[in-house]
Amino acid sequence: MDNEKTYEERALLYEQLARIGKVVVNPKRIELLDLLCQGERSVDDLASATGLKLSTASAHLQVMRQCRLVETRRDANRVYYRSAGEEVCRFVATLGDVARIRLAEVKQILADIGSHTNDTERVSRVDLLNRVRAGDVVVIDVRPVEEYEAGHISGAISLPLEYLEARLDELDPQMEIVAYCRGPLCLLAPQAVVTLRKHGRQARCLEDGMPEWRQARLPVTFGSNTADVQMAEAFLSTNKKEEF
Repeated sequence: MDNEKTYEERALLYEQLARIGKVVVNPKRIELLDLLCQGERSVDDLASATGLKLSTASAHLQVMRQCRLVETRRDANRVYYRSAGEEVCRFVATLGDVARIRLAEVKQILADIGSHTNDTERVSRVDLLNRVRAGDVVVIDVRPVEEYEAGHISGAISLPLEYLEARLDELDPQMEIVAYCRGPLCLLAPQAVVTLRKHGRQARCLEDGMPEWRQARLPVTFGSNTADVQMAEAFLSTNKKEEF
């Protein structure tokens, strides 16, 4: 009888664990969770970032909320989502690590998109921190501005990938540049390194991304560098005028 009770309790336990499978079984839900590990986002922003209809994004987020992987807050008519905790982001990072180690297809995709470019030695977090303190490296955050504002490496410049080539003159040509983005599976920083090297700049990627930096309790700054934001807004304004 005791054994039967133990089996039943174990079955109930694994049934609860399987609730997490409702999230990781869907690639868009993993993508949404990865974005939320960068910072709080509205449903509208998440839908736009993932190419989903608003109703579809909302439905995915509801499943994730039921599994208690995300939390919400309401501001007037807008609902904002965030990861439920750092343990959730560690889970996402571990999922990516397992995929990179165990799935040859993941390695091939990363190679095809240039994530592992020739001589792409990645900079460790400790090495980068020491070099930032010494002032002998320029750190650029190539994620979207809203993710930068939600938390970035202290001293990093916000330079979203789509504006990088047009704003190269803002970077000291004599300094090595280290780019970072959302993590080891993010394509933004590797693509930034390719662009920078094409223009003769010394550039490398951080070994992982912002979530791992934050989890290691390394210096993080929240909000915007006013000068960076003004330059980004001016660039956007110019581009919009040219489009019309």
